[in-house]
Amino acid sequence: MSPRTVRVVAALIAGDRPGEYLIQQRLPHASRALLWEFPGGKVEPGESDAVALARECVEELGVSLQVGPELWRTEHAYPDLTVELVLLGARIQEGTPRPLGANALEWATPARMQALPFCEADLPLLDALEKGEIAHR
Repeated sequence: MSPRTVRVVAALIAGDRPGEYLIQQRLPHASRALLWEFPGGKVEPGESDAVALARECVEELGVSLQVGPELWRTEHAYPDLTVELVLLGARIQEGTPRPLGANALEWATPARMQALPFCEADLPLLDALEKGEIAHR
């Protein structure tokens, strides 16, 4: 039996300092525990990518977002599931990010991200960010 496929949306949220973006560390008891990723989560049946991302960021960060366009996408097969990862540009409309559904939060540059243990699905994204191939609008 092939692993299930899950659609995941992630937010590219720019920080106050140029070139920094918000990342979060997964909880210690979660799958891929303590790895870093971009904020977001699973798209539930009947949800659009933008609605799912806004919901996940309220739940995980306590912020409301203005969700922008799709910036990047990939597919990655883990042993237990296949992830369709879609990165959307986003801006915080209200609230200050807090790690409600994460172990830790950090504003980091792509170079700093390369030094952190990230989820495998995010690794091509880190390379694209560092090369300037993704433009946050």
